[in-house]
Amino acid sequence: MKRTYFLFVAALLLLHFVTTSSASIIAAGNHNNAADLNALLALKTTIFDPQRIIPTNWSNSNSVCNWIGITCNARHQRVAAINLSYMGIVGTIPPELGNLSFLVWLNVRNNSFHGHLPPELSRLHRLKYINLASNDFEGEFPSWLGCLSAVWYINFEHNRFSGSLSGRLSNLTKLEVIGLDDNFFTGNLSEEFSALPKLRVLEIQYNQLVGPLPWALFNLSSLQTIAFTNNSLSGYLPARICDYLPQLQGLYLSWNYFEGEIPSGIGECSNLQVLVLSYNRFRGHIPNGVWNLTTLTQIYLGRTDLTGEIPKVIGNLYNLEILGIRSANMTGIVPQEVGNLSKLEVIQLSSNRLTGLITLKLFNISTLQFISLSENSFSGELPWTLGVSLPNLEELYLGGNKFTGAILTSISNASRLRVLDIGINHFTGAIPHSLGNLGLLEVLSVTNNDFFGDLRSNGLSFITSLANCKNLKSLRINGNPLNGFLPKSIGNLSSSLESFHAGSCGIKSEIPSSIGNLSNLVELFFENNSLTGLIPTTIKWFLKLQRIDLSGNQILGAIPSEFCNLVNLGELTLGQNMFSGMVPSCLGNVTTLRYVYLNSNNLSSVIPTSFWSLRYILELDMSGNYLTGSLPAEIGNLKALIYLNLSNNQYLGRIPSTIGALQDLQELSLERNMLQGLIPDSMKNMLQLRHLDLSFNNLEGEIPNSLQELPDLQYFNMSYNRLRGPIPHGGPFANFTNLSFLSNEALCGAPRLQPCASTFEHESRTKRIVMIVLLTSGSVILALVISIFLIRLKLRKKILAPTQNLLPTATFERVSFHELRQITNGFSESNLLGSGSFGSVYKGICENGMVWAIKVFDLQLEGAFKSFDRECELLSCLRHRNLTRVITACSSLDFKALVLEYMPNGSLEKWLHVNYHVPSIKQRLGIMIDVASGLEYLHYGNSMPIVHCDLKPSNILLDEDMVGHICDFGIAKLLGDGESVIQTKTLATFGYIAPEYGLEGLISTSSDVYSFGIILMETFTKRKTKDEMFTEELNLRRWIQECSPDSVIQVIDADLLHPKDKTVQRKIECVSSILQLSLSCTTDAPEERINMKEVLGALQKIKLQFIKDITP
Repeated sequence: MKRTYFLFVAALLLLHFVTTSSASIIAAGNHNNAADLNALLALKTTIFDPQRIIPTNWSNSNSVCNWIGITCNARHQRVAAINLSYMGIVGTIPPELGNLSFLVWLNVRNNSFHGHLPPELSRLHRLKYINLASNDFEGEFPSWLGCLSAVWYINFEHNRFSGSLSGRLSNLTKLEVIGLDDNFFTGNLSEEFSALPKLRVLEIQYNQLVGPLPWALFNLSSLQTIAFTNNSLSGYLPARICDYLPQLQGLYLSWNYFEGEIPSGIGECSNLQVLVLSYNRFRGHIPNGVWNLTTLTQIYLGRTDLTGEIPKVIGNLYNLEILGIRSANMTGIVPQEVGNLSKLEVIQLSSNRLTGLITLKLFNISTLQFISLSENSFSGELPWTLGVSLPNLEELYLGGNKFTGAILTSISNASRLRVLDIGINHFTGAIPHSLGNLGLLEVLSVTNNDFFGDLRSNGLSFITSLANCKNLKSLRINGNPLNGFLPKSIGNLSSSLESFHAGSCGIKSEIPSSIGNLSNLVELFFENNSLTGLIPTTIKWFLKLQRIDLSGNQILGAIPSEFCNLVNLGELTLGQNMFSGMVPSCLGNVTTLRYVYLNSNNLSSVIPTSFWSLRYILELDMSGNYLTGSLPAEIGNLKALIYLNLSNNQYLGRIPSTIGALQDLQELSLERNMLQGLIPDSMKNMLQLRHLDLSFNNLEGEIPNSLQELPDLQYFNMSYNRLRGPIPHGGPFANFTNLSFLSNEALCGAPRLQPCASTFEHESRTKRIVMIVLLTSGSVILALVISIFLIRLKLRKKILAPTQNLLPTATFERVSFHELRQITNGFSESNLLGSGSFGSVYKGICENGMVWAIKVFDLQLEGAFKSFDRECELLSCLRHRNLTRVITACSSLDFKALVLEYMPNGSLEKWLHVNYHVPSIKQRLGIMIDVASGLEYLHYGNSMPIVHCDLKPSNILLDEDMVGHICDFGIAKLLGDGESVIQTKTLATFGYIAPEYGLEGLISTSSDVYSFGIILMETFTKRKTKDEMFTEELNLRRWIQECSPDSVIQVIDADLLHPKDKTVQRKIECVSSILQLSLSCTTDAPEERINMKEVLGALQKIKLQFIKDITP
């Protein structure tokens, strides 16, 4: 009985214990769940959910573990994961989220979270996965991340984080993946990343990192992906880059500043699948090891300075899907082994120097979707299998090559083709109608070929077949002699058509009214044809049109007011037609207009007042019409204007002073009108003005001195007016010749005009008195100077007996030091023209109006005496129109000067690199012929050759007619009888000096030829020999040599080539010939260089051919 009682009591006690313990556990669990609940409710209050999911679902009526986006662990029913990705949520992360102590997974990707991450998140010690990508978080990279030692995945891509990445990650020994793309991180990459032993993926692309990559990073054997695309990283990659990266699969380093050669060790990355090194400064050849990486699927090496050929072993890359080597310097042919790349989908080889025929095997790779071979020198005809064997082809770019032959109808078999660009080649024949079978075609460009019209039918009839291309967005057929008429079926083209270019096609018809069906057109270019008739009124349906160019045709009638309906129109070009009547006043209501060209028509009456309300118009050209009236004060409203040409009209009245409000205007042409009155002083406010032409008007009064304040003025013409008074001489006026002031009433003061009367009368009396006082003493001093000079000259001739009969002698006019000081205003800085190696040159204006250049030698400089004597000896006796002429000399023990012919247009160097006026090809070629003629005279025009030794642009002066003159003979040398080479210790200017001269001091006439060749290069490329683009490996000559002849357009001075210039190709051919000649002048071996007789003859032939080519 007792035993039974004891057992009963024990059972009761056990039951009480169990019940109490369970209650305690449940109470603790409820407490912890309450912490999770509060944290999530805090999050709920800081966010906005546009879909209203969270506000309705996250409520106390549901268990936290049942809330959308929340997952609890099974054991403790605690919040272990938050996944709110792609929900469009706006808000911030509250600090209470740090209380979710069991949180393992946090994913809020692709929302609009913003603000800083709270440091309380550092308490999430169990967190392993954190994905905050595609939000608007900001602030520095969180330092507390180092506390989350369990994290293996971090993704902060596409946010606004900034600052340095150093000192943040060293404790994350379990980290495998980190993605920080598209933020604003700066500074150098920390070596901490190299201490993360399990790191597999490192992506920090599209940031602002600088400096080199730490080489220790390449010792991290766990790495599979390294991605630093689009930063500002620099330096070299380690030669043995793959020694410790056995698992590397992706290397993404494009859009940085890495340099040097691509490491040869890259071929040891045997698992590499993607290699992206484009848009860097890599040079040299592509390492052979790259072509043995059989695992490669993608390779991008474009936009680098790589050279060499594509090797045959490229066929080893049988897994390759994408081959991208655009805009490098690859040469040679595309080997037929490329046909072995049976998985190839994309081949991008545009903008290289590849040549020859394209292997037929390339066009048999059925997997190809994208082919770009444009801007090379490929030739030959396209294979007949082009469309048959490429069933997956979507884009084909072959423009800018030398392909010939016809476009075969078989291309229509490439039924997936969306883009076909074969422009700028030599294709011939008719454009095939079969192109209409390409139902998916979006872009068709056959521009600038030799396609012509069928004699039996309309050369533009293929347009009818293109009606089947319902997706066509861009059609470019310009620059082909199609010689046909626009069919009415033009209106049946795709309603999606946005761009239609048919300029210079020989179109001889009216514009069909059906063209109005193309209601989605954004740009329409029919320039330089023979279009006639009226512009159809159906253009009113072009409501999306932004640009239209119908210039250079024979279109009649009034400018249709329907243009006023085009509310998006930005460019209206109707010049060189036969439009008549008034300019529609409603055009002034098209506020989107930025460029209006109505020049060379028969328009009359006045410009509508509404035009002066186009506050955002940039260029306005109405020249060559019959417009009348006066320029209104409202012209000052066009404050955005940069180009205004109203020349060759019949404008009357004054130039309004409000024109000075056009402070962004760069070119103003009002010539050949009937304008009267004064030149407004307010023009001084037009500080951007470069071109001002007011010639052939009836303007009067003085040229405002305030125009000297226009810093960029390059061209100035006031000829044929009624102006009077002194011409300003400061600022840009120092560069203007008398051609700017011809046929005015009483202008004075310019170097080639009479001196102004009042100044002359005031000064002449003083000068007369001074001359009387100084005449006697000056004569004595001068006689003494001349005696000393003649004695020294006689002694020198005795020493140089072999050369005493080299040149005829000449006598000097007499000039004194005091006269030189007087005409240079005491050798003032305002008269200083420039400084050279042995002194300075001043401008002096004589009493009789003559202008001299006085070269004063700095006698404290070593070699100055010798330089003076040498120039006296040579220049006083040499006679040639292209050598600077010495007028006289002044010499004493402490003063030596040469008086030279004044060159008003300064030096060639100034015209190329300082003066804003751009010399034309014809001008530059003329100057080079002048210099070549002068050198030819020095080398062959005397009994002994003379070597200038220091030829450079600053030693080529230009007179008022832009004729070139060689100057500065201070270190010139005479070659004695039988001498072709002599040695000297005097060095010329670096960059222009021949190799044998610089290295060994050996000079010859070939030394001048070399310098001349370099000047030729500089003259037509506008690149100085010390240009910042040049390095030890790349100089001016090598740059031109590598780009000639196939890519010569890349080196030609861009100011010489204008896309709308009809003679641009002739200009390119001319400059190409000149640059080829310059290369012949600058060979390293002097004996291989041509001589100046040959140079001069070649330049004269080039000039004759150029004039013949550009003359209509």
